[in-house]
Amino acid sequence: MQIATQFRGRLCAALLAALTAVTLVAGPSAAAANDPTSAARWQAPDEFVALADVAPTIKQEIRYNGWHNFVGRPVTGYLEPMCVLTRPTAQALRGAQQEFLAMGYSLKIYDCFRPQRAVDDFVRWAQRPQDERMKAEFYPRIEKSTLFDDGYIAEESGHSRGSTVDLTLVPLPAKPQRPYLPGEPLAPCYAPADERFPDNSVDMGTGFDCFDTLSHTDDSRITETQRANRELLVETLESYGLENYDKEWWHFTLTDEPFPDTYFDFPVTRLALTN
Repeated sequence: MQIATQFRGRLCAALLAALTAVTLVAGPSAAAANDPTSAARWQAPDEFVALADVAPTIKQEIRYNGWHNFVGRPVTGYLEPMCVLTRPTAQALRGAQQEFLAMGYSLKIYDCFRPQRAVDDFVRWAQRPQDERMKAEFYPRIEKSTLFDDGYIAEESGHSRGSTVDLTLVPLPAKPQRPYLPGEPLAPCYAPADERFPDNSVDMGTGFDCFDTLSHTDDSRITETQRANRELLVETLESYGLENYDKEWWHFTLTDEPFPDTYFDFPVTRLALTN
């Protein structure tokens, strides 16, 4: 009797494991994406892909996986330096990249899908006023306490829906770019291009994630060259269905995004992709 009971226990455990595996392979529903008890919190729906698999020529510099960002450290949820997006967004970027390559440029990605746990990390950081290690570069002209009111940080981000991307243009052939060294002297993100942190991109008037009104796409203070670079980026991406956020020249969202109301929380890692 004891042997039979143990056998039934092992059989039930095996069946439960098999059913769990089938559920994971099939992919979670969007509705379960933010349930902390669900496997969906750790696994992307089938509609998500690695951008490198769809458009391998697009360059990537995923800032939140490293130390050169406005919090000054790797951000929760970014387990790998990779861009994950919904498939139609990746396909739109592939089309735009082909056009930019013909012009002598390449797209360069700073951020793509952003899990809700990363957004929560930003919120916690914003609530610690003493942590201003990166202020001199990313928000030198505003107070950290105003970041919520000014709209730079929110408790939900369009990035968490999987169809928003932060990017720029790099002239080809791309120049080498030195790594950021934590603790090095910082220059304001709105300084002239040859004075701020060296980025191998074209001059857009500010660096990425510059919390400053000069980052507004149509700001009147930028030079003619900087304006032309922004317009080239915006107009080309718009022709592929990607709309710019007018307060951040680098920020674009697919107009026909597949998950307009769902905020996902799986980590940025290839292991989270089911396809």
